[in-house]
Amino acid sequence: MTTGLPNPSTGRCGERSPEQSRRIVEPSRRCNIAYLNELVATMPPAARVIFDRIFHVSTTVGQIDPPETMRQWIEDYFGSVEAVKSQRIVKITNLVTMEGSLFNELRASRPMEARERTDLKKLIEDNLGDPFCKPLEGTPADTFGRVRGKHSITASNVAKYDGFHGVVVFDEHNPLVFSSEKVSDYMDTALAWAHKAHDVDREARYFFFMWNCLWKSGASILHGHAQMTLSRDMHYARVEHLRRSALRYRETHGVNYFDDLYTVHKALGLTLENGHTRILAYLSPIKEKEVLLISEELDQDLKDSIYKVLRGFVERLGVRSFNLALYHRPIAEVEEDWNGFPVVVRIVDRGDPNNKTADIGAMELYAASVIASDPFRVAEALREAFTL
Repeated sequence: MTTGLPNPSTGRCGERSPEQSRRIVEPSRRCNIAYLNELVATMPPAARVIFDRIFHVSTTVGQIDPPETMRQWIEDYFGSVEAVKSQRIVKITNLVTMEGSLFNELRASRPMEARERTDLKKLIEDNLGDPFCKPLEGTPADTFGRVRGKHSITASNVAKYDGFHGVVVFDEHNPLVFSSEKVSDYMDTALAWAHKAHDVDREARYFFFMWNCLWKSGASILHGHAQMTLSRDMHYARVEHLRRSALRYRETHGVNYFDDLYTVHKALGLTLENGHTRILAYLSPIKEKEVLLISEELDQDLKDSIYKVLRGFVERLGVRSFNLALYHRPIAEVEEDWNGFPVVVRIVDRGDPNNKTADIGAMELYAASVIASDPFRVAEALREAFTL
């Protein structure tokens, strides 16, 4: 059995250093988000200092005393009564961005009564012939025209939420069928659209790209597509908040926030690299299985990494509906300081399309995200996807 602490030489859980192999690793110190405090205590001192200035971790135990009449119901859903009597909960707060998550893997087993049986493949096939299948006939163009990629074409969004708001319509109807070449094309086409929009309005400089896959993610049309905007005056609030948070971090500590963020995740075995792209299973995710990709540019390494993460989501983690967002520096000169701000991609699982229950409730909107998935398991799945 190889379950143990992160190996200092590899940064991976499940691989023991010689020192670790000579001693018994306690179960409470396994590579599991429930035991993050114990894992952090084993980090090298320099990494521990960085961790403590970015993250705050606290743990608690929730206990219940169920009546005997509930035993069968609990066993059916959770495996055993003992599994629910004492529940370890971990609260992680990113002190730089004030993102917070509450982890309890038991919540993944909770009953979902609002479910329906859907043959997803058949539903997608039955939807062939929607407006996006014939975009030149079924979608409007922007006033500056369309951008045609190798595997996609742009359209103007009918119901806009910004002045420049477009759609990259995929040639591939099924949103869960993609390749590295196609993912690269979608990104390139969206960025080419942004430059055309900027030629029309030189004040529009803030590019944003997002990909909502299937209805659980907020997509109103099944056909594969992504969306992009080019905004004026300042970036969207959450992108601007991240920029200001990273800027304050640099001014306070004299180092780059994104470099430090990666350092502490790597020390815990939650990262991998693909060329110039750094990938991490995030410790304070907005929702299930969130992964961050960090790169200096929107280059081929990053686009290939996006594809591989999505492939890992679909093939290794069983994800069917996801959100992807790309944070990009302004495409033209601006007054505010964007030095040291990389291209950041965030990808998150939005849950089972068969489940009618929303994955985001009042806790996520107004308090902290409630998470059932373990970042350590996400990191393991991604490593498998990247070695294929």
